[in-house]
Amino acid sequence: MFRKAYMDDLDKISAIYDEIHTEEESGKVSIGWIRGIYPTEQTAYDSILKGDMFVETDNGNIVAAAKINKEQVPEYSDAKWIYEVPDELIMVLHTLVVSPKYKGCGYGTAFVDFYENYALTNGCSYLRMDTNEKNANARRLYKKLGYTEVSVVDCCFNGIDGVRLVCLEKKIQHHED
Repeated sequence: MFRKAYMDDLDKISAIYDEIHTEEESGKVSIGWIRGIYPTEQTAYDSILKGDMFVETDNGNIVAAAKINKEQVPEYSDAKWIYEVPDELIMVLHTLVVSPKYKGCGYGTAFVDFYENYALTNGCSYLRMDTNEKNANARRLYKKLGYTEVSVVDCCFNGIDGVRLVCLEKKIQHHED
């Protein structure tokens, strides 16, 4: 089940960030995030406050979370997007996390599907997102789901120096029944 996050969810979302930081620090995954820099509890707090943090739950447990909004980060201006369309037609997925406890259960795929339906419901047929070049798992998933890597932007991203930001894009449309 998907829903907007509540302030009561803050600790659980932050715990997923911590689980992922621990996995990265132990060498189990390579995402390119740094504990204490990004993402942090403040990242989730700010997003919940703005009303653009969503969670995926299963049996009452938060298994995944992400921000969904129309805010394109400044680094996107350096990307070579396929579709030149007004910003109001573009929906963006930010900081998708799935708890490592639930890795491989399809929650990431389900979250992206939710994001696509949310975008359509809100009048957006153009989807954008990004990931760190190091994050091979996310890149594989997004490719499998039909996203095109349009650019790699060298930048300082979310306070992390030396990031090679992979910008991805997809055009979607309503399915006719």
